[in-house]
Amino acid sequence: MALKPSANNEHNLRIVHGACPHDCPDTCALETLVDEHGRAVRIRGRADHPVTQGWLCVKVNRYLERVYHPERLLYPMRRVGPKGSGEFVRVSWDEAITEIASRWRDIVAQHGAQCILPYSYAGTIGLVQGAVTDNRFWNRLGASRLVRAICGYASEEAVLLTVGGRLAPSPQELVYSKLILVWGSNPASTAPHVMPFLRQAQRNGTRVIVIDPIRTLTARSADQHIQPFPGSDAALALAMMYVIVTEGLHKPEWLAQHALGWEQLLERVLQFPPECAAAITGLAADTIVRLARDYATLSPAMLRISDGINRHTNGGQTVRTLACLPAVTGHYGLRGGGLMYSTSDWLKWDKESVSHAHDAACPPAPRSLNMNRLGAILTGEADPPIYSLYVYNGNPVASSPNASKIVEGLLRDDLFTVVHELFETDTARYADIVLPATSQLEQLDLHKPYGHLSLQYNTPAIAPVGEARSNWDVMRVLAAALGFTEKWLQDDAETVIREVVETTAAGNPLLRDITLERLQAEGTVPLPIPDEERVPFANGVFRTPSGKVEMYSEQARAKGYDPLPGWVPEVEARIERNTSTEADRHDPLPLLCPAAHHFISSSLGNVERMRAKEGVPTLRIHPVDAEVRGIRSGQLVRVGNARGWCRLIADVTDDVRQGVLATTTVWWPRFSPDQRNVNWTTPDRLADFNGGSTFYTNLVWVEAAD
Repeated sequence: MALKPSANNEHNLRIVHGACPHDCPDTCALETLVDEHGRAVRIRGRADHPVTQGWLCVKVNRYLERVYHPERLLYPMRRVGPKGSGEFVRVSWDEAITEIASRWRDIVAQHGAQCILPYSYAGTIGLVQGAVTDNRFWNRLGASRLVRAICGYASEEAVLLTVGGRLAPSPQELVYSKLILVWGSNPASTAPHVMPFLRQAQRNGTRVIVIDPIRTLTARSADQHIQPFPGSDAALALAMMYVIVTEGLHKPEWLAQHALGWEQLLERVLQFPPECAAAITGLAADTIVRLARDYATLSPAMLRISDGINRHTNGGQTVRTLACLPAVTGHYGLRGGGLMYSTSDWLKWDKESVSHAHDAACPPAPRSLNMNRLGAILTGEADPPIYSLYVYNGNPVASSPNASKIVEGLLRDDLFTVVHELFETDTARYADIVLPATSQLEQLDLHKPYGHLSLQYNTPAIAPVGEARSNWDVMRVLAAALGFTEKWLQDDAETVIREVVETTAAGNPLLRDITLERLQAEGTVPLPIPDEERVPFANGVFRTPSGKVEMYSEQARAKGYDPLPGWVPEVEARIERNTSTEADRHDPLPLLCPAAHHFISSSLGNVERMRAKEGVPTLRIHPVDAEVRGIRSGQLVRVGNARGWCRLIADVTDDVRQGVLATTTVWWPRFSPDQRNVNWTTPDRLADFNGGSTFYTNLVWVEAAD
């Protein structure tokens, strides 16, 4: 590991501008300092970036420990032992590519290209190494298309149905809020560059309320923390609307002009008085009343949500309901008010230049398979079966639901699995061929954030470690090996970026002054959104078909959803009892699995310093629930259900509300007791909207382990 350079010799180092590649809305602007030997010796945040502001999170601040980790994969490898044994032998790139191409030709000839499945998600969310790699080669091959629905698919659908676009304000706008309602979100761990603006708002007198069953890092510094039962959020929101309407705190004129379906939604709202919602949420009715009054009267109020709240079987309807709250109070269109979810739709890349899906060389689109069902897909749900799986930008054995089913599928003798990775992950151990991948410091890319409004260009800072190759470079060589001659499959990353930026600019004025050359020269470039448009929906026009907030949605009805927002119980619902004294040690409890502070999904989960800071895989359990079950802190416990089980270390704490369990993710199974993590228990059932994931609709029993 290189030593940190002292201030007096930094002038001898080359500074390379880049971008954090991970699945975080902050998309930080980076500076990598490289010595005369071509070795990166320091990484830091750019001081001139409006959101990064010169600092990095605890995870990426130690990124060089990932880049120069002694267990980096350096060469292609072929399996020589049983699947899952981790027994491999080094081969050349030519040998590896030849074997992959040969196996795929045989599969295509015998079964069709739809029997090949790419599996990826957000190991990097760059334009080239993510979006383009996810599309071009696979479209040309005719492989099954992966529905990448594991994170925010239900919430994205809900926001689009309600307001027509993911148009959050930039975090700087928080300082203009009078109330910030952080609902089911923990930015201190998952979007840390929001926190300075949140703190500044508090210093300005803004009231910050966190709604979360868990006392998160964000909740600890809030002015108020409210802990409803998981999956009851829509009932709480409807009860807030009830109070707001019955006390005359809503904005009827605004609703009449800018909302569609308010009368229909009002009928549903009036079915949720605070006393009714109290029984569902586990909150006192007075707490609901005070929350509603604060939200309606402290204007402008910002509602901050993120994707954790949609990972329930009722997640889509939950987000639909929450997205209506700023309309009832007239907070949409106010500076410091509205909905802060994602900035993704301020700029959308031209789809065809990214994917070339409609190129004449591409066969008709084959079937689509939902990544949340990977275990089921590999064990019989797919017809015809998947005979080859290609994994990159992901680690499904660690990160995907119902992991025991995934392992069962990966053990199939007739499944040819290729994993392109930086490390021998739990997934890579089941591969037939393992290919070494580049880190962000070794590859070229362009990043569009979903938490602010600046583009980041990532210039490679160092040469690839060992024989590592980027996602896109491997796609290019695979295309050549299969005889695909289209230019758009052989263009280098710089050419790809130029094509997508220029094609998108032809239809989007925000890019007309942003060229490849400017991105390369400046590294970070803000989108030139006019001042009068920086407050989303300030003109009162929404991106829905009606131009209004669609509380009643014909689009939702056409897709088979309830056209009105509302609350329904989760599919796996907690047991209702009249008093806590009736609790039974065998009662199942809902288990939440929010993001860890020191990992980004499973990325960095093998970095020793990050594991040491995160501690051990723990189960947070309320003292009352622990006492009933005879569990004490530090004890090994077993949690499980019909899907599977894992062992965790008990942490008896009132950081979780009574009747709720929590464990942070994603621990690699290899670093967990019994080589299993919480995803041995999580469901692969799909959410109510858009095939989203349901990690948090997860009832488990818990008992002291031997």
